[in-house]
Amino acid sequence: MSSAKHFLELIQKSRKGKFKIYIGMSAGVGKTFRMLQEAQSLLRNGIDVKIGYVETHDREETVALTDGIPEIPRRSVFYKGKNLEEMDLQAIINEHPEVVLVDELAHTNVEGSKNKKRWQDVLEILDNGINVISAMNIQHIESLNEEVKNITGIEVAERVPDKILGLADEVVNIDLTADELLTRLKEGKIYKKEKIQTALTNFFQSGHILQLRELALKEVAAHVERKVETEIKTENFKPIKFLACISSNEKIAKNIIRKTARLASYYNSQWTVLYVQKPSENPEKIALDKQRYLINNFNLAQELGAKVVRVKESSVHKGILDYVIAHNITTVCIGKPHAEIWQRLSGYSWIYTLMNRLNEKQIDIIILS
Repeated sequence: MSSAKHFLELIQKSRKGKFKIYIGMSAGVGKTFRMLQEAQSLLRNGIDVKIGYVETHDREETVALTDGIPEIPRRSVFYKGKNLEEMDLQAIINEHPEVVLVDELAHTNVEGSKNKKRWQDVLEILDNGINVISAMNIQHIESLNEEVKNITGIEVAERVPDKILGLADEVVNIDLTADELLTRLKEGKIYKKEKIQTALTNFFQSGHILQLRELALKEVAAHVERKVETEIKTENFKPIKFLACISSNEKIAKNIIRKTARLASYYNSQWTVLYVQKPSENPEKIALDKQRYLINNFNLAQELGAKVVRVKESSVHKGILDYVIAHNITTVCIGKPHAEIWQRLSGYSWIYTLMNRLNEKQIDIIILS
């Protein structure tokens, strides 16, 4: 039975559409432009390619490139007194082109749509055997959210889980130098004249662009490395398995989840989020807001591709150790303990004990600040 199931999985995998993402450090680097150039080339080679949703932002060069590419009509939605245009998921599935272009992967669909996010629409399109070419900016990657906020001072609301990037067969970075991007902005090739000055003083500062460019280059390099590792894995390769240990502290837990997600994404490895619930934190005793933060963090972890586990145990280090041994964990990630805990470190401290036990079993421990 298992061999039949395996064969079925192989068939389904081969039927899945191929997925290509153009990624860039910011708006205006030319992702949509390159996507349309590729579509024109595919058309010339007799491939049935259609526009599912492309946002030209009325940029002349981009608009010109849409010429001759058939477009699947968008669906019109009346929402809060406005007529909005959304990508028509069902029409794309029904028309079933060989390749469909889907811009702005991080977009949130209007309320009442089948899926909340456009990346979820893309997963359905791929499941239907249609190849997808898409585009997004680096600041929309979920686990980079904090880093982008630190660089730009702006929290990006529309985000894409890292696992979506991991599913892509190809990730292409559209790279420009900071000078080239600023020249394009000043020439009015990204925004209309009245928006240029605001952009220059906010998001498009040279220092911001350099740091975002570095993030984009690193992300695509990591993707290539993961692909290479996946293709050449040998049988005696011991897969890395991360365990992120969280408490009910909202901010520290969120930080541990995001940073472990980055590590797991980089190593293309499985990861689990473990919450050891002590008797003092059972649902009857724990404050409601703490319960809510925990659930939010569990949801975030699942969105980022983790398995979430809650164990009841009065000893935190025992709860962690038992799980580590039972599930062949190779790397444990914990938050940096508060200063007062370090001051009280003794042979009986749970962190000290945990470190010793993990060391004995040659399991790596990463303390995340």
